[in-house]
Amino acid sequence: MNILKEHLSARPVIFDGAMGTELYKRNFFVNLSYENLCLTSPKVIQEIHQAYKDAGADVLTTNSYGANRWNLQKFGLGDKVLEINGASVRIARKVAGHSLLVAGSVGPLGEEYHENTAEDQAVSVLQEQITALASEGADFIQFETLGTRQDIIRAVAAMAAMEIPYVISCVFQPDGSLADGTPAEEIFSILKESGNPPEAFGMNCGLGPDQMLSAFEKVVKQTDLPVIVQPNTGIPKHVGGRSISMCSPEYFTTYCMRYIALGARGVGGCCGTTPEDILDMARSVNPLARIQAHKHILAQEPETPGAAEVPLAERSGFARKLAEKKWICNVEIVPPQGFGLQNTIEKAIRCKELGFDAINIPDGPRASSRVSAIVTAYTIQRDAGIETILHQCCRDKNLIGMQGDLLGCASLGINNILFITGDPPKLGDYPFASGVFDIDSIGLIRVQKRLNRGFDLAGKPIPVPTQAVIGAGADPNAIDLEREIRRTKEKIQSGAEYIVTQPVFDPEALLRFMDQIPELSEIPLIAGIWPLASLRNAEFMRNEVPGVVVPDRVMERMAAARTKEEQRECGIRIARESIERIRSSVAGVQISAPFGNVEIAAGVIR
Repeated sequence: MNILKEHLSARPVIFDGAMGTELYKRNFFVNLSYENLCLTSPKVIQEIHQAYKDAGADVLTTNSYGANRWNLQKFGLGDKVLEINGASVRIARKVAGHSLLVAGSVGPLGEEYHENTAEDQAVSVLQEQITALASEGADFIQFETLGTRQDIIRAVAAMAAMEIPYVISCVFQPDGSLADGTPAEEIFSILKESGNPPEAFGMNCGLGPDQMLSAFEKVVKQTDLPVIVQPNTGIPKHVGGRSISMCSPEYFTTYCMRYIALGARGVGGCCGTTPEDILDMARSVNPLARIQAHKHILAQEPETPGAAEVPLAERSGFARKLAEKKWICNVEIVPPQGFGLQNTIEKAIRCKELGFDAINIPDGPRASSRVSAIVTAYTIQRDAGIETILHQCCRDKNLIGMQGDLLGCASLGINNILFITGDPPKLGDYPFASGVFDIDSIGLIRVQKRLNRGFDLAGKPIPVPTQAVIGAGADPNAIDLEREIRRTKEKIQSGAEYIVTQPVFDPEALLRFMDQIPELSEIPLIAGIWPLASLRNAEFMRNEVPGVVVPDRVMERMAAARTKEEQRECGIRIARESIERIRSSVAGVQISAPFGNVEIAAGVIR
């Protein structure tokens, strides 16, 4: 495995931002060759690379975008191809050292060379630049801002005999096509048929963060290659007669997190982005990158086999229904943002009256700060007399704290636990909070499995084994479905005893997902069901909640309902239809209560 592929497969990789923006800020105007500054002002280039390194970038991109012979000739520098490209790599490498990757930037030849230009000459010009970058030690070549089918064909031809890995990065329209109309599927057909395909595919320039998201959602479905997303800062929007630039570092970061949630393996910036943008983004991406490999987290094995686990049916009423393969019907209630729990208790009592089996308690959903999920779960069980299913999130505490919580749950009789990795803090209202992520949900499942056998994280015996009913989440709509399938299998292998999915609006997607995981025949799967409360609620779920896909046909049905009451009833009907379609294939459902309204959830099961 080459170094680029190794990095992209391990975790989301942070690319740097714009070079031209930073040079312009330093009073270098556009009537000169920015690439030649590698020779005339190397310290300035080095300072910019250093700023991106300090911001948290994993990849530094050389200042060589237009350093091919034909572009340099416009400035009388056509004989300096080797010198400029070589210097661009040396400057970047001096900053990168051995800890960061250096991408050799290669831009398109330009529109003036599209017609009446011999293809062998065009390819030769590109190869001259690529050879200069590779010979000086670039880790990979990054073709940037390719806007036409011809640009792609030339780039692929130029790399045919090269041994250095490379990335093809294109400029897209919001509809997922190039400026010349080439659709994404044709691009990937060209790349697949080449003798030396790229290690990754990129999307850069042309679009701001929001429009890039629209294009990314379409493009990423067309390829198995790792995808790198680098939007511009965007164009000003007209608001109240004013033109306002909407792209603050926080705005930029929010979209980068959405790209990652939808399967991007690399994120960075293009025109207009700055070290400040990368710094803000890296603070949110890095906590995810720090998640320890769950395969090695339990390094110290116990000296003895441990106690036999308590049989599943004896651990809780919910577990007994799972073991006896009875139909499960749970409801999800989010803890309140204040500390008063009386209203939550009243809702829980109502849910018990309606016949729900258990109440699912999320732990800081979408990185929100709410009253303790453990306190909420315990109070509901004590005062409402109905079991809870507690989310245990990996975001907010280190391993020591999380193990303490698991032991605390055992002490309080909270035995039904759903293990999740958790949303990064940047997605919530406290973007500057730290995300811990010592481990992911797979690793934490293994910790709980060990506690159920009578051993703690360090392999030391505990007086009485815990009796947790171990659950895990799954997303049947994941953009990177192969990864989701692999991780779901690993969760089951690690000890998950039931699976709860993200809200399902497309029953067929869920059934296809289940068909690809034979292990689901061994444990129950509970399908998440969200009865849409309104058209606005549907739009929010579709556009703002990672991992949730609301099909066009559902949106059309919700839009056809005229009043809010009709929309709510339509949402309930859609939820009922989904349950009817999947009922024979799943162990039960978990119905959400939109905006805390348990009567909407009740409408689904009546």
